[in-house]
Amino acid sequence: MLTKDSTNSIRQKYLYKYVTPEQAVKVIKSNDRIYIQSGCAYPQRLVEAMTARGHELNDVEICHLMVFGEAPYMKPEMEGHFRHNGFFLGANTRKAVNTGKADFMPIFLSEIPHLINHDTKHMVDVVLIQVSPPDMHGFCSMGVAVDCTKAAVHVAKYVIAQVNPKMPRVHGDSFININDIDYAFEYEQDLQELPGMHAKKEPDELKIFQKIGQNIADLIEDGSTLQMGIGAIPDAVLGLLADRKDLGIHTEMFSDGVIPLIEKGVINCDKKTLLRGKMVTSFVLGSHKLFEYIHENPFVEMRTTDFVNDPFVIARNDKMVAINSCLQVDLTGQVCSDSIGYNFYSGFGGQVDFIRGASRSKGGKPIIALQSTAKKGTLSRIVPHLDEGAGVTTSRGDVRWIVTEYGAVDLHGMNVRERVHALIGISHPKFREELEKHARDKKYI
Repeated sequence: MLTKDSTNSIRQKYLYKYVTPEQAVKVIKSNDRIYIQSGCAYPQRLVEAMTARGHELNDVEICHLMVFGEAPYMKPEMEGHFRHNGFFLGANTRKAVNTGKADFMPIFLSEIPHLINHDTKHMVDVVLIQVSPPDMHGFCSMGVAVDCTKAAVHVAKYVIAQVNPKMPRVHGDSFININDIDYAFEYEQDLQELPGMHAKKEPDELKIFQKIGQNIADLIEDGSTLQMGIGAIPDAVLGLLADRKDLGIHTEMFSDGVIPLIEKGVINCDKKTLLRGKMVTSFVLGSHKLFEYIHENPFVEMRTTDFVNDPFVIARNDKMVAINSCLQVDLTGQVCSDSIGYNFYSGFGGQVDFIRGASRSKGGKPIIALQSTAKKGTLSRIVPHLDEGAGVTTSRGDVRWIVTEYGAVDLHGMNVRERVHALIGISHPKFREELEKHARDKKYI
């Protein structure tokens, strides 16, 4: 049994690895590529120490998925010292990318670990992580985020770890032995929580999300395995599944919304056809309550994204339901999720991975969900054509179910004329005449 004495003895054994944060980041050199653990695992104290010596460095590339809060290496005074290369953009990185001061890499989440492991152009020099204290065998857990970080840990020249007693120990492929950490320091602080976890929506907006959620929930059968992202639509769906039975989870991430369904026995993973009895994920974004729930919980299985997001792995789950959102859908079924015109907004994430995986699942349902309008109802999000500069995230060949508050349509096997009619039917009524006119002008119908 792990005791405080045994933990202390492990620490004593590896005392030579323990340094101050400032000493640890001395290994970072100009022109290095740094990978930072992302999401709620973001190692805040370590990043502060790295940024503090930014003026000593030039052209250091910073890579990560979405992070929350302040990203100090993005400040104007750090230009020329650090440059961000984002795999998925958040609110704190979008402006820099869209003003040419940082970069965005379009890439499927499933392929990032392979890129890190095998493409020498993207070799990682230093990886910054946050882990739990080592157990009696010397293993630390990467806790709330394994995602692509495990790949970076395997190849980096230096692994620097912020050891935080508040990081949960999570089962699965989340462990790193202290032998494989070059420098460590102990620093206790609250993990970053998902911003806006408790934000309230306007009543009219909540009604829309509830309608979308109901249209999706109607497609989910007993025994389905779910993938969902974050936000009001997934939360609305989860809130409408209390009468289902034997649901499972195989998803790149989940949030607090799953906990009530687990407590009611709705999510039990008993009918999963892959890793039965396990909620499979690669990271979690949520609150302290969620972090406590996953701590030492054998029900939760952390895996890397090259496994979780592999479409062939996903397809091994029967009745796989993938729920993703987007920004626009055009009348032929092209889906844009990562950009607003020429401005990059987020990233591919796991959308295409799970759309393709669920398409190949026995009884699977790949779903793209969106509100029918944007900007307080002044713009239709089902559009004649994608905005100039907007990218196609999910192609018209991959798309299946499209869901709005006005209904759900399965575009698979439909020709363009049929698609146009189906999509106009779930668009906002005040834009239908305009959409139909465009379709007639272009001889779609």
